Amino acid sequence: MHRPPPGQTVKVSAQGEPFTAFVPRPLPPLPPIVWSAGLRRRFDDALVALGRLDAVSAMLPNAHLVLYSFVRKEAVLSSQIEGTQSSLSDLLLFEIDQQPGVPLDDAREVSRCVAAMAHGIERLRGGFPLSLRLLREMHGVLLDHPRGRGKSPGEFRRSQVWLGGTRPGNAVFVPPPADRLGECLDAFERFLHDEPEPTPPLVRAALAHVQFETIHPFLDGNGRIGRLLIVLQLVADGLLHEPLLYPSLFFKAHRALYYELLNEVRV
Repeated sequence: MHRPPPGQTVKVSAQGEPFTAFVPRPLPPLPPIVWSAGLRRRFDDALVALGRLDAVSAMLPNAHLVLYSFVRKEAVLSSQIEGTQSSLSDLLLFEIDQQPGVPLDDAREVSRCVAAMAHGIERLRGGFPLSLRLLREMHGVLLDHPRGRGKSPGEFRRSQVWLGGTRPGNAVFVPPPADRLGECLDAFERFLHDEPEPTPPLVRAALAHVQFETIHPFLDGNGRIGRLLIVLQLVADGLLHEPLLYPSLFFKAHRALYYELLNEVRV
């Protein structure tokens, strides 16, 4: 089956320099994903593993202690992917007002990542839907520190961003221009709400992560919010009752492959 490109490239210019930006197609993919025997097997295995993880959370005598560690471990690993050097020990020292072994700003950034996850989970449990508004709220929490306050916390970007390189013209990837952001995000939110067509929750969590990273709606913090989105989606859809999964462990261990696969659906 012929599959059309996952998006379109558009010609843009900034400061007199022309470059090409990528605008992704709305989800779910059309034509639909082809479920080969191998893909179905991996999907089923992942679903079983998630079910076991969720069952474990219900049997833990002190679940809050485990959650305390798991949420912080995910925040540390996700922040390390972005270049922050803080370890779990550094974060814990920071939280008890002790001096961490890394710059204070690094530990503070990881602490805000923990706070962003906690805010998202609390809002979901209060009945608030997974939505653009919630992602903006989490972004505002994430960047509520000295390094982040000049990067429009809680606001979608109004200017062009790029990944790699020194400018859009020599970048590895250029997300949608700011004037196309609204249409991309509107379609993205509909997909989060399982529209226009139902998508298996686990598949939706994976596709939503990729789409979010491709749209890159914020000036900074997209990677961390995008990885938190995976866990939030699984909790919102009932596959996990507690945020016990920390996918950044895999992403960090296979960082080159992670970015390679992301780029495969951007061109």
